Amino acid sequence: MRKIDDLSYEELKEEMLKISEPKFKASQIFDWIHKKCVDNFDEMTNISQDTKAKLNKEFEFTNAEIALKLSSKLDETKKYVIKFEDGNIVESVYLKYKFGKTACISSQVGCKMGCYFCASTKKGFIRNLTPAEMLKQVYLIQKDIKEKISNVVIMGSGEPLENFDNVVKFLNIVNDESGQNISMRKITLSTSGIVPNIYKLADLNLPITLAISLHAPTQEKREQIMPIAGRYKLEDIFKACDYYVKRTGRRLTFEYIMIEGFNDSPEDAENLSNLLKNKLANVNLIPCNYIKEADIKPSKDSDIMKFKKILADNGINATLRRELGSDINAACGQLRNDLLKM
Repeated sequence: MRKIDDLSYEELKEEMLKISEPKFKASQIFDWIHKKCVDNFDEMTNISQDTKAKLNKEFEFTNAEIALKLSSKLDETKKYVIKFEDGNIVESVYLKYKFGKTACISSQVGCKMGCYFCASTKKGFIRNLTPAEMLKQVYLIQKDIKEKISNVVIMGSGEPLENFDNVVKFLNIVNDESGQNISMRKITLSTSGIVPNIYKLADLNLPITLAISLHAPTQEKREQIMPIAGRYKLEDIFKACDYYVKRTGRRLTFEYIMIEGFNDSPEDAENLSNLLKNKLANVNLIPCNYIKEADIKPSKDSDIMKFKKILADNGINATLRRELGSDINAACGQLRNDLLKM
C-alpha cells in the first residue's frame, strides 16, 4: 500500500482526482499530515467518513517512533534513536542555538562512504530513507519538545546526495507553505562530495546551504581518511563547487574535522587557505569526536586557535563549531552502533 506522507502537495491533488474527490481535499489532508503532523486518518476532523474510507483503502502512513531519547544535562541538546516499521534505526539530534531550534536528521540507514572518523559508516549501508522517514524525524522531535523546528541540517547518518531524489522531495515538502514552511535558507545539506549530484543540485537552484565535508587540505591526506576522495578528486569537487556558487549565488560551507597530529598543523592551515582563496565560502572547524572504532583525538584548543588565526590572516572566514550535548555523545552514529551490538 502506498504511503500518503511521501506525496507532495501536487501529487496529493492528483490522487484526490483519482479517487473521485475534489482537489481542495488535498489542501486539508496535506495540512493534517504536514502541519498538524497527525499519523492516522481518524484525527482529520474536517474530512468526511466516506473520504476517510477511500483514503484507508488506498493509503497508509509511514510508521516511526522514538525508541530511545537522551537529554543532555549540560545544555538543551537531545539525541534520539528513531525506529522505523522495518526495524531499522537511525539517529536524530535536537540542538538549540541562538538563531533557532535545529533538527539534525539522517538521510540513510547506515552509510557506504567509509570515512575513517565517522561512526555512522562502521556498520555499513542498509538502505535509503524515504521522504516521509526524513520528515518523521522532524515531526517526532517537534512533538517531543512541544515547539516548532526552525532549522534543519541533513548531517546525520548517510550521504544525502546518494539519496538524491528522496532528499530533494523531502526538501520541497518540508518547505511547502501548506506544511512546515521551513525556509530553504534555514536548511543545510552536507555532502562528502558526490560531484555529479552537486551539479544536479545546482541546476535545481534551491536556496539551501551546501556544506562540503572537506576534512583535509590536500588530495593525499583526504584519501587517507575518506575513501570517496579516490573517486572524486579535490580538483573536480572544486569545479563543481564553483558551478554551484555561479548557479545559486549561495555561499558554501566547508566542514573541516580537526584531528590531532593529522590535519591541524600550520602547514595544513596554509594549504587550506590556498585551496579556498577567492572562494565564496566559510570554513566550519570541528574538533573530531572520539569513536571506539578509530584511534583519533580532537586537536588541542591551542592548535585549533592557531589554525583559525592563520585562516583569518589569509582572508578565509572560519568559525569553530560549538560543542553541544557532549555528555550524551550527540554526534551521530555511536549510539546506533552500541544498540546494534545489544
